[in-house]
Amino acid sequence: QVQLVESGGGLVQAGDSLRLSCAASGRTFSRYAMGWFRQAPGKEREFVAVISWTTGSTYYANSVKGRFTISRDNAKNTGYLQMNSLKPEDTAVYYCAAPIWGASWPPSREYEYNDWGQGTQVTVSS
Repeated sequence: QVQLVESGGGLVQAGDSLRLSCAASGRTFSRYAMGWFRQAPGKEREFVAVISWTTGSTYYANSVKGRFTISRDNAKNTGYLQMNSLKPEDTAVYYCAAPIWGASWPPSREYEYNDWGQGTQVTVSS
């Protein structure tokens, strides 16, 4: 029910930063939470981070903890993923997603999400 469009990806060097945006339309995704996943070529889709709109709580994958920050602006119906100290291992297509209402906290599995964006490419060179 929510249309999600990611933007902000690009080609950067290791150590650089990027901020991804996720614009939502149709229905707000602020009722519960907003998450980010990523998928590298030949790899399964991997959980990155999620934020609860109700409590503001955040949860991060160990691989990005301390480097990435998730946030959102409900007035703009937009979520963000600030990525610092990027590594080549971060290279992937990044997707924003809205979890199923009622999913347990923290939703960190693909099956706990029902609406997905089309993705934005992030490439980190050495």
